[in-house]
Amino acid sequence: MKRFLLDTNLYVTAVRDKNWAEGLSRFVSSNLPSIYFHAVVAQELLAGAVDAQRMKLVEEKLIRPFEKRGRVVTPGFGTWKRAGGMMSRLVQEGRMSRGGFSRSFVNDCLLAASCREQGFVLITMNLRDFELVKEVAQFDVNEPWP
Repeated sequence: MKRFLLDTNLYVTAVRDKNWAEGLSRFVSSNLPSIYFHAVVAQELLAGAVDAQRMKLVEEKLIRPFEKRGRVVTPGFGTWKRAGGMMSRLVQEGRMSRGGFSRSFVNDCLLAASCREQGFVLITMNLRDFELVKEVAQFDVNEPWP
């Protein structure tokens, strides 16, 4: 059975677009036992919460349910090393410049490394960055909704 990690951009878009939110809800309802929540996504969503009410909402509605079920993916030392290796190879192969990594790209590499190590399929709207990472590391990534 496939297991999924959902990228931050899916949740952010759902807040902004009712139709998208409905699509996300249908996907989650159909695949709930196979969906996991990544620590990077928690960090990005909490960092984007502009007030206490939104922080509480992210914590209660998104993060806590996965914590209770033990379905949170937290990158360990090996994952950080693998992500660093991915970034190094992109520089070595001339695909990116040294020091040209945004925080969000580092986070993307952590998501990709986690997917590779643990066999997750990453669902994202950000295929451009992940296709670049796929040039140096094999992992499964799909656009919404597979």
